[in-house]
Amino acid sequence: MMLISAARSLKRVVLLLWTAFDAALQFLYLKMRGRVSETQRAEWLHRTCKRLLRRLRIPVEHVGEIPADGLIVANHLSYLDILALSALTPCVFIAKKEVRSWTIFGWMAKTAGTLFVDRERKLETGRFNESIDQALRSGLRLVLFAEGTSSDGTGVLPFRPSLFEPAVVSRARITPAWINFQASSGSVANDVCFWGEAALIPHVLRLFSIRSVSAKIHFAATMTEFQDRKQAADATRAEVLRMAGLPADGSLQPTGKIEA
Repeated sequence: MMLISAARSLKRVVLLLWTAFDAALQFLYLKMRGRVSETQRAEWLHRTCKRLLRRLRIPVEHVGEIPADGLIVANHLSYLDILALSALTPCVFIAKKEVRSWTIFGWMAKTAGTLFVDRERKLETGRFNESIDQALRSGLRLVLFAEGTSSDGTGVLPFRPSLFEPAVVSRARITPAWINFQASSGSVANDVCFWGEAALIPHVLRLFSIRSVSAKIHFAATMTEFQDRKQAADATRAEVLRMAGLPADGSLQPTGKIEA
């Protein structure tokens, strides 16, 4: 059984590298034709993630209507969240600056036009919010993992209000989303969710050893017209909790330091 799991993991690593190489060639072709726009980058990531998850045999199902634009606000469990959401539709993501250094995933995020935030430099929040505002006004779907950290999925942490400001001011559409995963073996909390002090490469190898993993993303009705960013954060979190079937108080305590 261990040999089968190891072989499965190795095969999927090869498929990941193959897909990354294929994606690099496709992006190079786009650059040779001229400037690559934010929309083209999001579409490139969409095609790449859809191809990768198909090769890895990780199906993604969604419930509810995928928004045409605006801010998608979701819970955060793993780097798989980004792959699953982008496989469904072209998106631009907000992530912590450390994601840039992640093996393969960091390169994909940077190439796709991800907006990287440095949460330790509070004075740059205003400038970063301008980038969010520009992305929203351009008609792109922008994804925010508002908990500010990943978790094991047993609850939903309070949403941080600061990055809601541009969407509230511009009255952009805000769509709550709940992401969850299923696995045929192992522990979803520890082998699929990426949180705490887990190291990226060992976690990827463990995830790839699981025979069957699937993702399901629920989209709530679009929300608009908030009085302020705190109301927007509280209201979207309440919707995510409702879709997850969790009590209104959340019930999850902070479990890790990995942020995105």
